[in-house]
Amino acid sequence: MGVFSNMIDREQLKPGDHIYSWRQAYIYAHHGIYVGDGTVIHFTRGAGQEIGTGTVLDNLLFSSSPSHSTDTPCLRCGDQARTDGVISSCLDCFLSGGNLYLFEYDVSPAFFLAKARGGTCTLAPSDPTEDVLRRTLFLLENGFGGYNIFKNNCEDFAIYCKTGLLIFTSISVGRSGQAASCLAAASAVVSTPLRFMTTSCSGLALVGFGMYCVSRLVSDIGVRRDVSKVPVERLIASPGLDAPENKTEIAKED
Repeated sequence: MGVFSNMIDREQLKPGDHIYSWRQAYIYAHHGIYVGDGTVIHFTRGAGQEIGTGTVLDNLLFSSSPSHSTDTPCLRCGDQARTDGVISSCLDCFLSGGNLYLFEYDVSPAFFLAKARGGTCTLAPSDPTEDVLRRTLFLLENGFGGYNIFKNNCEDFAIYCKTGLLIFTSISVGRSGQAASCLAAASAVVSTPLRFMTTSCSGLALVGFGMYCVSRLVSDIGVRRDVSKVPVERLIASPGLDAPENKTEIAKED
């Protein structure tokens, strides 16, 4: 564990840990909550999700459900390749051949900015383990809305399980660390006057990296103002979890 890598051994895992594993040559990470006994609960978009739901990236690139050859399904989990929503998998199926990493909470701003990638840590503190497990198991039974890579993804699920926090504004750069930082950085680089100060590739890269770092910090759920602590029972009571207007109503009521 440290600035350069959050990789851990399986023996270090504890119930309530937020873990992740990189997918598709480190393009994105898949997140979940370890609940003990070699089991991970996570939010997936399976290969069977109907085309036309979610974003273009959802439809073309991302399937985070565990996959095996149809001839050799996991003896413990079965074939979950076409499974959507909140599911329970063994640790091997969750990792899908990747390494195991631990998402960090309550880090300092300096440590947060020292991380090269978003979606590995947050300034927000975690709730006690018993609260984390209660939310996680409740959502396994009741779901977490519709999967969307930018608005309601596996990292959002894991962070909510750990903190009970949801972003409730309808005007937002995104929710989770990976998605929010990338969207905000791209928007900032395109719109900032600084891009006119240099025409060199290195200068543009420096501006882009600076905007990315700033965007990561301001979009972190631990510092944003547009967040609310939402009880999991209240969350499920409102259909359309991933709709901004519903999140706003939940926040007002609480």
